[in-house]
Amino acid sequence: MTKTGPRRLKQIDQTQSASAVREACRAELCTGPTSGLAAGFTQANLVILPSDWAEEFHEFCRLNPKPCPLLDVLPAGDPHPRKWADNADIRTDLPAYRVWKHGELVSEVTNIVDLWQDDFVSFLIGCSFTFESALLADGLPVRHIELGTNVPMYRTNQPCTPAGRFQGNLVVSMRPFQPADAIRAVEITSQFPQVHGSPVHIGLPEMIGIHDLHQPDFGDPVPVHADELPVFWACGVTPQAVLMESRPPLVITHSPGCMFVTDRRNCDLRSA
Repeated sequence: MTKTGPRRLKQIDQTQSASAVREACRAELCTGPTSGLAAGFTQANLVILPSDWAEEFHEFCRLNPKPCPLLDVLPAGDPHPRKWADNADIRTDLPAYRVWKHGELVSEVTNIVDLWQDDFVSFLIGCSFTFESALLADGLPVRHIELGTNVPMYRTNQPCTPAGRFQGNLVVSMRPFQPADAIRAVEITSQFPQVHGSPVHIGLPEMIGIHDLHQPDFGDPVPVHADELPVFWACGVTPQAVLMESRPPLVITHSPGCMFVTDRRNCDLRSA
């Protein structure tokens, strides 16, 4: 089914369950960003590739753990991430998917049941939305959640380590903080290495090839006030940029900001 317009599930309270979000996605009641939904539950990026491309992508993730921290790899043809959610189906339980052919985005859909192939290998990759709950719990403001928008994401000039046919530059997500809060954000997010961990860059966006914060490549712009620093984290949209360069015949990914919400708690991914 072709996506006709993003609808973000409105969160009524902080007790909303991950399964409720997945059910809303399955019913196409939620087709927009998942940031701030199902507070406390781990979210994941998704990449689905035919098996003859999967081994090289697996190696790409191993060599680039900041943008591609692997949470799980499902066997070929299996759409059920049992380690992360009971009764979940990655073909229906994300708000929106992108379908790529030979590096070109050909469609954005709300389920991929009709596109599924027996040789598809699915990769769940850590998402920075997971550590946002920890930032909020520490009293740090997260601008895009405050505004009810998607997080801004930017292509950079920083190359990833290539693996076989996969190569391309890092994509980052950005959250603005006052200097003291930026330091605290580094301390908090460094405790979550499975979901991108600490920032890769703070301030001076032009040094990593970002020339206009008001024009993100993915997501929505957010204001950065005069007393704030833009703080950049490696982003799970990086594989989409890499796939555009590598041009496999068919790939399916999550739509930026539209994650798979798991039944695992964020605290389970927090290091000591």
